[in-house]
Amino acid sequence: MFDILMFLFESYFDAGSYPDSDKLSIKLSAAGFDDSDINKALIWLTGLKHLSNTDYPAAINHAGLRCFADLEMQRISNAGIQFISFWEHSKIISPVEREMIIDRAVALEREDLPLDKIKLIALMVLWNQHEDLDPLIIEDLLTPANSGQLH
Repeated sequence: MFDILMFLFESYFDAGSYPDSDKLSIKLSAAGFDDSDINKALIWLTGLKHLSNTDYPAAINHAGLRCFADLEMQRISNAGIQFISFWEHSKIISPVEREMIIDRAVALEREDLPLDKIKLIALMVLWNQHEDLDPLIIEDLLTPANSGQLH
């Protein structure tokens, strides 16, 4: 499914969004993706499209430290949790965007999602919010977790 998310970003980033589910299903099938993965991705993307800032209380932006629930800690690797926390602390993402990223990670129902998958989820959440994404943020999100940094 993550291959589909990367395909969508690469194919439709310049357009601003991807086609509706019916057209997207046909395009993904034509691109050679498995029907099962396409269905999972479409369900996940539908959940993503339904997220909005109004789903979260305004007080979340003024709350203190975020404690992760056991389920969230099972689904997101330690490196993923550290990444989310660092980005929020650095004001790259808002508390609401943090919650959206966590929501979409937990929705995958997978254990111990590695950092590179959390980064892709963050990219999709930010793109879905129609934010102007800084090229450096995109590069950071698309850089594999185990690659060395250039100095």
